Amino acid sequence: MTVEQGVRWVVKPLLFVACLLPLARLVAGAFGLAGVSLGANPVETILHTCGKWTLNFLMITLCVTPLRELTGIPALLRVRRMLGLFAFTHAALHFTTYLWLDQSFDLRAIVEDIAKRPYITIGFTALLMLIPLAITSTNRMMRRLGRRWQKLHRLVYVIAILGVWHYYWQVKADVREPLWYAAGLTLLLGYRAWRQWRRRVVSPRTVPAQPSQSLPG
Repeated sequence: MTVEQGVRWVVKPLLFVACLLPLARLVAGAFGLAGVSLGANPVETILHTCGKWTLNFLMITLCVTPLRELTGIPALLRVRRMLGLFAFTHAALHFTTYLWLDQSFDLRAIVEDIAKRPYITIGFTALLMLIPLAITSTNRMMRRLGRRWQKLHRLVYVIAILGVWHYYWQVKADVREPLWYAAGLTLLLGYRAWRQWRRRVVSPRTVPAQPSQSLPG
């Protein structure tokens, strides 16, 4: 079995199962299965879990390119699209939980809540940006958009920044965890900036490679 086959047939399926575990735990807690509890405030637990795992998946997605370059295993790109789609799924569930379980689809209450807590607007903006990335994550759309695909999917960097900003504003007292996310994101984006600078200095005439998997770099 080659390295690429190992990633495709072993690593990717195992990673897919691992990515389902946070949702599986929420479902188990909602139905009282396997002794799992959602605590005294189940809605808040679901909101927090889905929001945090949206950030986790975004950060892990952005780690794929550095890992690929450090390990020299291009096949790792095969898992990037899946991780990006899990980020979108958790973001959609996070917002749906807010609309449905927290606000009961009460438009007036939602508008008033947004006016009091503008971090919700930031989170919603990030979700809107994730939608076109999820829609265009198929191979067919990648071929159809061509070079425009990579430009579109660079929105993932803005989305990650908005996600960390949303989390920072949402936390009322202890901001240590959002700051850890901010530090990690700074390193990941700094690595990309350094890589682009190095490419321009070392080989300024090199043509950028065509995208092969979603999400970008």
